[in-house]
Amino acid sequence: MPPRRRQQYTQESIDQQLQQIHLLDASSSSENLEQLARSLSAQPSDTHRGKRRGDRGICTENYQEFITSISTLFTIKSYTTNLREKIASLDENVGQLGKGLVEKKRTLLQTKKTAANLDEAIDTLQASLKLLDVIDRIGNMIKEGQFWSALRSLEDIQTMPLTSLSQTPLYQHILSSLPSLRVQVQNAVTASMKQWLLEIRNVTATVGRGAMESMDTRKRKWRVRREKDPMLRTSRVGSAVEMVTHERTDSNILDNDKIKVDFQPLYQCVHIYVSLDALDGLRTSYQADRKAQSDLILPVPLTLSSLPVLLEEICGFFIIESHVLETTSGFRSEREVEELWDAVVSRLSSAIGSALVEQKDPDTFLRVKECLTTFVLTLESYSYSTHSLHTLTLALFEKYTGLLETEFSAKLDSVLLQDDYLPMHVIAASERDSVLNNVWLSASEKEILTQSPIPLTLPWSQSFYLCCQDIRAFIQQFYQFVEGVSQHHSNIDDLLRRSLDKLLSNHISDSINKRLQSTTALSQVAQIVINLEYFEVACTELGRSLTDLRSTQRGGTIRLDSSPFSEPFQRSQRRITALITSKLDDFFDLAEYDWTPQTREEMPSMYLYELVNWLTTVVDSLTLKDTYKDEAYKGAIGYIAESFMNFMIGPKVPTMNENAVANIVTDMTFLENEVTRIGRAHLKSSFTELHSMAEIIVTDTVQDYLNPSVRQATYSEVKPKRLQALLEKLARYGASRRDISSREKSERRRKEVETLHRMSLTYT
Repeated sequence: MPPRRRQQYTQESIDQQLQQIHLLDASSSSENLEQLARSLSAQPSDTHRGKRRGDRGICTENYQEFITSISTLFTIKSYTTNLREKIASLDENVGQLGKGLVEKKRTLLQTKKTAANLDEAIDTLQASLKLLDVIDRIGNMIKEGQFWSALRSLEDIQTMPLTSLSQTPLYQHILSSLPSLRVQVQNAVTASMKQWLLEIRNVTATVGRGAMESMDTRKRKWRVRREKDPMLRTSRVGSAVEMVTHERTDSNILDNDKIKVDFQPLYQCVHIYVSLDALDGLRTSYQADRKAQSDLILPVPLTLSSLPVLLEEICGFFIIESHVLETTSGFRSEREVEELWDAVVSRLSSAIGSALVEQKDPDTFLRVKECLTTFVLTLESYSYSTHSLHTLTLALFEKYTGLLETEFSAKLDSVLLQDDYLPMHVIAASERDSVLNNVWLSASEKEILTQSPIPLTLPWSQSFYLCCQDIRAFIQQFYQFVEGVSQHHSNIDDLLRRSLDKLLSNHISDSINKRLQSTTALSQVAQIVINLEYFEVACTELGRSLTDLRSTQRGGTIRLDSSPFSEPFQRSQRRITALITSKLDDFFDLAEYDWTPQTREEMPSMYLYELVNWLTTVVDSLTLKDTYKDEAYKGAIGYIAESFMNFMIGPKVPTMNENAVANIVTDMTFLENEVTRIGRAHLKSSFTELHSMAEIIVTDTVQDYLNPSVRQATYSEVKPKRLQALLEKLARYGASRRDISSREKSERRRKEVETLHRMSLTYT
């Protein structure tokens, strides 16, 4: 077998093997010498075993080669020894080098730790600077009014995630100062809201003026529409019909060309307080501030000249309150707004009442009412309760009505007392139409007068026309106050009825009564009677036409006092009778009766011709209805009969004989014939008692009268006392005579007188 060739180890192979030895692990901080030792110890062992095997082969095959190998071995051994020495030296150098590397490594690690700490400090400082910048920006936000952003920034700081900054004293100090910063935000937004309240007070009157002007425009439009459509006459502004037909516009009272009310400061304040869970405190503060502002609106005392501006300011105040109530949730309650409203209305009512205490001009009350009406209608549209204001208006209305009564009472009294009581005369058709349009007449009579030719003499006097004109003006002014007032019609109509009754009864009627007392002309008294007739017709027609005179129909008929002129009628008739009888007295004063004539007259007394002629001329010339003329004749004839009775039984004629009684019968017969001639035969009954009593005397049938059955059947009209008085005069005449028959008749008359006296006592 061919000899095996030994592996030859050259310097390059040894160097390659050495290069494969890792003397120092770069990832380790300590020297790795164990591996080098194992490599060095393992190499000689392998070589030694191979050498032994080679030696055996060499020994068996070739000794010479063995010797050569030994020599080579020693050479290798020497080389190995040198190599070991080099390795030891190298190991020492490597060890020294490793120690330097470890120290550098330690220094490097410390440097890295220091650098990390610096980086952390820089990050913490930057975070602190950012936090301080946020705090600074929060202050600027508060100054700039960005309260919500400031509050959100504070919340962001509090909810910041945990970092190294969270453990710093600065961060803890900032956290502890967050409540005070929130208080700063709260105080700042409150100050902003307070400033807004001051600014809003300056524009409150402008808001109210705009709203009330808008309502005035709405009232005018509705008045025009209501006049065009009779179906709408019963509806007022704010009623259901008006609300449906009202042409709404997009005009906003709080945001228009003239004014713009910015509620942002209030809304922002509410929002901030809600976020801070402190809304109750804001509500209390806001209510107190608004109450203080409402208290400052009303001056003490109130001047009526400032009332329109005052109402505009109140109106604007509560329009703003209504807007705040509608646009905020949970901030304002209806109860709080109602408290402010009720307090202001109460003070307003008292102030207006005090300001009007001394006022006597109805126009002043009317102007106050107009202001209140627009004010009430405006705030009713914002759902405010106006019941107390309606009560105030009704109270003012009663005072206004009282002042109207006083004013028109004086006018009516003056008209009635200064009238000449002559028929009214018109010379132009326009004048006639104007008069007929102002007085109240029945439709038929008005038609007749309208068609009558011009010039025209009207049946009434100037006072009737002027009174109708004044009453119409009174009613129009009365309802002028009620226009636009929401109140049940029964209260107003009852007040009108009482006022008209008072004017008609206490003034027109009483003034006519006063004028009757001072009037001595029959024609004027007759004209008063005619006026009274037309006044009665006017009362009836007035009750029917009040609905047309009113500005709005309120239902029901106003029934006036049915007989306000009954007493003047009676007084006027009595006055006519009194004037006639006073003239009749003049005639009777001229009568020259012989109460103890020796013969009886065949013809009536001469003065009776003049009396009858005067009476018929005067009474027939009166422009009165036949009923009143008949009453005048009745009064006159009754007075004549009473005068004759006074002649027969009165004390002015102490004695009388039967011939005088017969002459009176002749005069009475003449008067009865004249009464029949003028168509008043029914008035002859006035002489019935006189005729019966005279018949008893002339026919000497006193004994028949003393018989109860005869007296009841034939002489029931004759009163015992009157017959007794007449018999006493006859007895007195007989007693004054010297002849026996006259004395006997006188004695018989005396006994009849005693019998009648006893009869009178029995009837009494």
